[in-house]
This record gives sequence, structure tokens and C-alpha cells, in this order.
Amino acid sequence: MVSLPEELQAREAAARQRVEELQVEAAELAVRLERARADLSRLEITRETVAQVLAELSAAEAAPEVPARDEPETGEASVPHGIGVMSVPPWREGLITQVLPDVYRDIVEIVADAPGPLRAKQIVPRIGLEATTAKIEGTRGKLKRLVERGWLDENAPGRFTLARHGPGADRVNSR
Repeated sequence: MVSLPEELQAREAAARQRVEELQVEAAELAVRLERARADLSRLEITRETVAQVLAELSAAEAAPEVPARDEPETGEASVPHGIGVMSVPPWREGLITQVLPDVYRDIVEIVADAPGPLRAKQIVPRIGLEATTAKIEGTRGKLKRLVERGWLDENAPGRFTLARHGPGADRVNSR
């Protein structure tokens, strides 16, 4: 027959062994989680950088080319580098939000559904991002781009509303 103190010691040793095994598992999971977060961060930065480069290329294509004063005009049109795709097209009659990239479409729809002007920090959580300074500033850049392209208005600094374009302007997804 086993004594009570010996049985308790045996159970304690088994519990200690299980705790150590779980600590090892938790440490391995923490390392995997950190790697996954790093991968996610790199992908987010890459996507944002690509979107910014494409927007800058689109803006460069839209801006009239002014030759430098020191350089003679050659008659050849300079072609900007890159693929030249405009990710956020300028608003025009009959255009619907479906032509916008997902995040821009989400932003326009959130602003359209709001009862009044919104700030970038109010929009960030609604599009599923953490309310960090980087995400707020990135979203503010997207909002400014939507203003430049005629999708939104910024009537007061940092306060964005849906752009009004005449009759039926209150219907963002009108077809």
C-alpha cells in the first residue's frame, strides 16, 4: 500500500513534468507567432509601398510634363518607369465604388454611411486595422488620395465626407 505523502509526491512530479512540457510548447508557439507577425508586417509594408509607388506613377502620368530649364527639349516624350496602373481612378459620372481597390472601397463606404464627417482615427478600426499611429497615417494618406481623385471631400482639416457631385450624389453605389 502506498502512503498518502508518497502518492502526493508522485502526482506533484507528474504535474511538474506536464507544466514543463507545456512551457516548452508555449515557447515554441511564441517563436512561431513572432515569425508569423514579422511575415505579416513585411507583407503589409510591401503592399502599402507598392500602392504608394503606383499612385505616384499615376500622378506623374497625369501631371503635365515640364522640361527642365537646363535641358534642351528633345521632342521625345519621357515615359515614367513602372507599369503605370492607377489604383484609384478619378471619380467621374457613372463610376461606382467597385472600381476601387478593396481598402479604398471600404473607406468610401464607411464615410458614406457615417452621419457626419469622419477622422482617419475613426475609420481605421472600422476597416479592421489596429489604431496605431502608422495605420492612422496610412489611412489618412488614402483619404487624401480619395479627396484628390474626387471621391471624398475634406471640408475641414482632417474631417472627411463623401464628395457631392450633383443629383443622386448621396447614393455611392448607384448603378
